This record gives sequence, C-alpha cells and structure tokens, in this order.
Amino acid sequence: MLSGILSRQRVASAYLFCGEEGVGKRTAAMSFAKAINCLAPVVAGSSEAGIPFDACDECSSCAKIDAGTHPDFLSVSSEDRQIRIEEIRALEEALSFKPFEGSRKTVIVDDAETMNISAANAFLKTLEEPPEDSVIILVSSKPDLLPATIRSRCSRINFVPLPTDSCIRVLQGRIGKEEALELIARLSMGQPGRALSSDLTEERSWFLGLFKAMLKADKDGWTSREDMERWFDQSLVFFRDLAVLSATADPGRAINRDLADYLAGMGKSLDIKGIIYIHQELSRLKRLLFFNLNKSITWNYTAALLRKELAG
Repeated sequence: MLSGILSRQRVASAYLFCGEEGVGKRTAAMSFAKAINCLAPVVAGSSEAGIPFDACDECSSCAKIDAGTHPDFLSVSSEDRQIRIEEIRALEEALSFKPFEGSRKTVIVDDAETMNISAANAFLKTLEEPPEDSVIILVSSKPDLLPATIRSRCSRINFVPLPTDSCIRVLQGRIGKEEALELIARLSMGQPGRALSSDLTEERSWFLGLFKAMLKADKDGWTSREDMERWFDQSLVFFRDLAVLSATADPGRAINRDLADYLAGMGKSLDIKGIIYIHQELSRLKRLLFFNLNKSITWNYTAALLRKELAG
C-alpha cells in the first residue's frame, strides 16, 4: 500500500499507522520517511523513467534519517508514558520551515496515544492546517485512545501480526538463540519486535513462576504496573492454548506447544466453559489496569479466581 502511494505520488499530509506492538509500525514509518526524501529511490522498471516506490537505504539522505540528523526529519516519542505540549511545539516549529535538503518535511510521532490533552489540542491545529511540503506519521498501538478529531484527519494504515514463517525470516540472524527460533517466533504472536526487544522464553518462565506462586497462595509477586500488564498478556495466551487443546486435543495448534503436557494436566480439572470463563475474567482485569488497580488486591483476587476454578 505504501509503495503504491509513493508510485502514484499521492502522499497525504498525515497518516496513522496502527496495530499491535512489535508488528513493525515504526520500522515502516522510518522506511516511508526515507523513501519520501531518498536521493536514489528504487524504481519500478530499469529505465530512468521508472516510478519510485522505495528507499535505497544507501544515500546520504537515508543515512541521515537513520541517524536522526536529517534537517527535514523529526521523531517525537513519549517520555514517562506521556508526550507533552513542549514536544508538539517543537514539532510545529520544525514544520514551519521550508524543506532544507529533501522534498518534504517528515515527522514521526511514536506512541501518539500518549499525548496529553494540551498536546493533543495543539497538535489538532497542525493537522487542521498542515504546512505545505510536510508529512506527519502518527504511530500508535492504541489508536482508540487518540481523540476522534485527530484520527479523522489522518489516513489510516492498519498493521496486523505476521505469520510465523514471516516472523522467522525477520528474526533470522538477529537473535542469539537460533536453535529456539521457531519457538520464539511462535511466542512473539506475530510481533517480531517483541522478540527483538526482550527474551520471550525468559518472559514465559517468569510468568509461569508467578502463575504457580498464585496457585500456592504466595504473596504478591508483581513489582510494578508494567509487571501486571506483562503477566496478564502472558496469561491470556496461556488460557487460549488451554482452550485450543481442550477443543481439539491437537498440540500443534498451541502457541506453547512445548508445554502441551503441562497444559493437558491442568485441563483435566476444567471444561471448555470454565477455561473461557477464566479467559474472560483475565481479559476484564487487564482492561481495568488502565484505572490503576491496586497491585496487591488484584494479585489476591486473580490468585483466588485461579485456585477456585482450577481446584474443580
């Protein structure tokens, strides 16, 4: 889609790249920004009359954007889970100037949903009257948290999780555990960026340790809200696999297929209705984390829920 936009020379003034974390939204935004100002773009056809559709990744413009030193490129991201009005003011000032080297001023706003109210209101004015020769790309894994007035002024590009074989190609040669590549690709859930930013096998071991601690009624093992979010993300995949095994008895359909025996043993005390009930409750609790649930109370409630249902 983005290559088609470039080849037709129909680049809009604002885009919203949205999708789950780790699926390549920001990587695509960087590639798009480079292609817009590339000095030697890849073209369709062998002649000079070919139509540009991608960046060369070798010219000085591409190198400067990668390094964050291009005078016509600016990237804004959240600090302490928030984008403040000061960052938006700096963005507006940068866009107020004519392009210095490239054909367009290009801005990427990462984690755009973290703009506070003042920043969002200031940014809306920029979107309503975008400067000439400028492209603004918002990147968000939670686009519903953006004001509708901002979303409506952007051309939306949806990113979806990658198939396992595509994840393997992305991760090939980029992670240390090559022998566990297929497992890590599955654990990434189509989000290879997660595998590149953290050790997913270690993450799963951490989850299982706390899961077993809950079943033994141990005290709160979470250290932060981020811990809580990570644990609930893992738990939803875990009970998804439990439901799949209960319904199909086919370990090959499970994400955690190497834990099929452990899952099967746990599934003996639950029918599919009970598994779905736990998954729904965990999903509900994860959504409520947005309201800053008390850490210890949430741990105790979740642990009591699991012990009650799994004891049956």
